[in-house]
Amino acid sequence: MITVQQHRFWLCLILVFHLAFATPTRRQGSVSSLSSVQVSSFGPFARYASAAYCSASSTLTWTCGEDCSANPSFIPVASGGNGDSEQWWYVGYDPTLDTVIVGHQGTNPKEILPLLTDADLAPAPLSSSLFPSISPNVMVHSGFRDAQAMSASDVLSAVQSALGQHGATQVTMVGHSLGAAIALLDAVYLPLHLPEVTCKAILYGLPRVGNQAFADYVDAHVTSMNHINNKKDPIPTMPGMFMGYRHPSGEIHVDQSNNWMACPGQDNPSTECEVGAVPNVFESDESDHDGPYDGVVMGC
Repeated sequence: MITVQQHRFWLCLILVFHLAFATPTRRQGSVSSLSSVQVSSFGPFARYASAAYCSASSTLTWTCGEDCSANPSFIPVASGGNGDSEQWWYVGYDPTLDTVIVGHQGTNPKEILPLLTDADLAPAPLSSSLFPSISPNVMVHSGFRDAQAMSASDVLSAVQSALGQHGATQVTMVGHSLGAAIALLDAVYLPLHLPEVTCKAILYGLPRVGNQAFADYVDAHVTSMNHINNKKDPIPTMPGMFMGYRHPSGEIHVDQSNNWMACPGQDNPSTECEVGAVPNVFESDESDHDGPYDGVVMGC
């Protein structure tokens, strides 16, 4: 079992490699601040993303402590994973928000297999069976692709059950870190099999998942997408743009004064956004990765 200290050592090495060669991008548009009402609207989803760190047994009974009690009307439908070779996940319905929720667990530094998944950087095409009709030019992080594939069919089945049981027409994917990457791939995957359903994604601490063609596909096909990053968190700057990776649009950056800034376009280089706020590894802070996101610190 890898220790937290070992995890931080290897993460720093990876960060040096990626951030030392960061590629600047053109300015994407004016940055604007979110109102307090807009910020608070993300609160339930931050709690859902944090709850995904809890075991399948606790999310299936919705007894995961503070994160579960923050969304008391949630009706669980299915849970799975083992927290190691397969990330925890859960599916259920929120009648208050009138949406099916799909949550995926992020990286646990105490487990070696998720860390190896994060380090599997080679871009590769998506599976034609899981992602029919997607162009082979759409390339994604191999480790994230393989992690999503482990739960894909079970998640699809659970979402179909939740939609049928509750008459819902919207599915919202949530996750933090590795869980955010898996959730973003779910936001591409599920509409291919459920074309009549509206899919959206609200993600935290999202690393870059795919290449330019992937980012463009997400912008064109995912109905609503926000990825929220916190202060000097280095993880959203990985893998590096010099490797061809790009974020889709929808960035919201929490600045050093806890202002939430909407950053239009892909990888907006403004200093009020992630790319500009973390220009290199020496100006990053890994402790920002877990939050807080409007008071929510990720983890069960």
